[in-house]
Amino acid sequence: MQTQIRNYQHWILQIHTDQSYLGRCVIWCRRENVNDLADASLEEQIELFVILKDIRSALIKAFEAEWFNYTFLGNETRHLHCHVIPRYSSPRQFEGLIFTDEQWGHNPYKGIKKDFVTTPELLKYIKDKLIENLR
Repeated sequence: MQTQIRNYQHWILQIHTDQSYLGRCVIWCRRENVNDLADASLEEQIELFVILKDIRSALIKAFEAEWFNYTFLGNETRHLHCHVIPRYSSPRQFEGLIFTDEQWGHNPYKGIKKDFVTTPELLKYIKDKLIENLR
């Protein structure tokens, strides 16, 4: 399945294939050979903040996300990208599934459910919901 939500001049917004956090996304820098956020150009920085505001707004509209974690790790994939992890203080229901943020108020990576399966159909529904709510 195509994970791309929207193309921007300097970045690509994608749905993350692990939806144990409902609406989790990745913002991928289009420029090759850039690994560190500190090396982002001024134009890339400006556009990144536009995208962050766009996806934050869409996640609030689509799923009533209450908080957001943004991570630039680069440990496994050595290329500049940002993980956008929406957070929820109470369970959310979407497409007949219950999503629970068991790590609310804590490090989200300790709560990623290794046994959670994101089917291609579920990924498409979440992606479509985000596209519908992007301004």
